[in-house]
Amino acid sequence: MEGSIDHVSLGRVLALAARQDGVVTRAQLLELGLGEKAIDYRVRRGRLHPVQRGVYAVGRPQLTRLGTLVAAVLSCGPGAALSHEAAAELLGIRKRRGGPVDVTVTSGKRRRPGVRVHRSALPADERTERHGVAVSSVVRTLVDLAPRLSRDDLEAAVNEADRLDLIDPERLREAIEQMNSRGGAATIKRLLDRRSFTLTESTLERRFLAIARRAGLPKPQTQASVNGFRVDFYWPDLRLVVETDGLRYHRTPAQQARDRRRDQTHVAAGLTPLRFTHAEVTYEPEHVARILRATPAPTARPSAPAPAAPETP
Repeated sequence: MEGSIDHVSLGRVLALAARQDGVVTRAQLLELGLGEKAIDYRVRRGRLHPVQRGVYAVGRPQLTRLGTLVAAVLSCGPGAALSHEAAAELLGIRKRRGGPVDVTVTSGKRRRPGVRVHRSALPADERTERHGVAVSSVVRTLVDLAPRLSRDDLEAAVNEADRLDLIDPERLREAIEQMNSRGGAATIKRLLDRRSFTLTESTLERRFLAIARRAGLPKPQTQASVNGFRVDFYWPDLRLVVETDGLRYHRTPAQQARDRRRDQTHVAAGLTPLRFTHAEVTYEPEHVARILRATPAPTARPSAPAPAAPETP
């Protein structure tokens, strides 16, 4: 009978479709034992639904978002991988955007409906797999996106990659050092340089004191010992402690735990602890001043803590 297929082949087709979120390619069907006539018969009968050239949805035409991404990659042939915005979406570092699905191919430049094809080399160390889908690595994805995103959007993507433990800024910086020939790598390097540098103690003090003065605060004590901790800036009358951190993105769990313990100790003693990065002091002084001005004046609280020995390193 036209379009006949044994149950073993049918089971293999369904299993493959399940692994690929509901889609299969014509080449895969041929490899699994379906002939050309059998495939065309099932298309006519509504059992296979063309969704891209040579790619079919099995059983029903509606695809999940992941199925749509899989279909886009499969339609572009061997070696293709999701990239740019589509890769960022699959990796979880950017929310889904409208528009075509980005796919990078190493040869040819196939036109596919709903697919934006990029022709570029994609070495093995710049590609990975998520949910069974070939996708550019997080470093390659960020480099590809860097020239297209605003500074804030790029910074948000780097932060999200760090939060998801896909890569931290230190490893990202090391990785892009090998990709200097690409414009996106230079853009990310400038971002990391701006957001992860550390001012010298004297430069930081000079800049921060100018901001505090503009915010209407009196001159604070610097490098004072409060509640057993050495703090960067301290206003006893305002019961305010300000700490500054050199790194914008990444602090180890141990560092974060120490920071929380310091802040909790200050709060328990009736102080208001604030934290700013060195980059905020340099590049966002109005934000720092606004926070300082908005900090509530002290109410009836315990008397200021007596100076104590600094924390043991």
